[in-house]
Amino acid sequence: MKAEDVEISHTAKVFYPEDGLSKGDVIEHYRTVADVMVPHLRGRPLTLRRYPDGIEGEGWFQKEASEHFPDWVRVEEMPQRDGGSVHHVVCEDAATLVYLANQATIEFHVWTSTVDSPECPDLMVLDLDPPEGTGTAKLREIARRGRDQLTGLGLDPHLQATGGRGFHLVTPLDATADHDLVRALAREAADKLAEGDPEHLTTAQRKDKRGDRVFLDTNRNGYAQTFVAPYSLRARPGAAAATPLDWAELGKAEPDGWPPAKLRNRLARKEDPWRGLHEGGASAEKSLRTLRRS
Repeated sequence: MKAEDVEISHTAKVFYPEDGLSKGDVIEHYRTVADVMVPHLRGRPLTLRRYPDGIEGEGWFQKEASEHFPDWVRVEEMPQRDGGSVHHVVCEDAATLVYLANQATIEFHVWTSTVDSPECPDLMVLDLDPPEGTGTAKLREIARRGRDQLTGLGLDPHLQATGGRGFHLVTPLDATADHDLVRALAREAADKLAEGDPEHLTTAQRKDKRGDRVFLDTNRNGYAQTFVAPYSLRARPGAAAATPLDWAELGKAEPDGWPPAKLRNRLARKEDPWRGLHEGGASAEKSLRTLRRS
């Protein structure tokens, strides 16, 4: 199945009222980014965030995908930790991406592990989650400090503007450690980072304990947890997309600085900064030992 053969419908329906973007514009966005986005989705269970009436209508997260999908869309049954299983869509090609966009999927969220090795993640995510009013300059400084700390542990963190308020630091791993060890690494690294700047950083899980500090969120590293996929739109005014960045771009980057038109221009002149993301993933176990010795 080719993307241009996917039947689409109701393209005039308004999905982003404040931005004047229709369902057709959303589908066109995913056609445009398919070449760079699909490699980051391929082989990974997906959670879909669907808004049939646009972002101001009712939306929901969809994990279970056992019914109503055509035979050519890959669906895999994934075990749950508490028993049972969930059938997840796996996006293997541009046609599936466009099909899901036509099903009113605005946001795509991916596992940190793959269908073939669900227990051992090949990605670790540190989410910089700022409260309202946090200056972008401060957030950039925190991202750099997070990068330097992770690099000092033998890791190779990559940067993503989330399309929301913050940034993600996404680190490729060699998929030899399980989720519990990777989550321990992320949490202990975040704790140490926060200890170095308790005025501005916190790892407190409860919002009422965070004050006006940036939350270093490591919760996305558990089994079956997800983070927003590269090049996914966000279901909020502005229609910004989650966008992989080079570290050299951070000085001028905004977390929500890449709406569809701007992103389309970017991709016309620049390759995907994450195109080699999984080359030489690091050992989480080795990095955790290094951290605990420091």
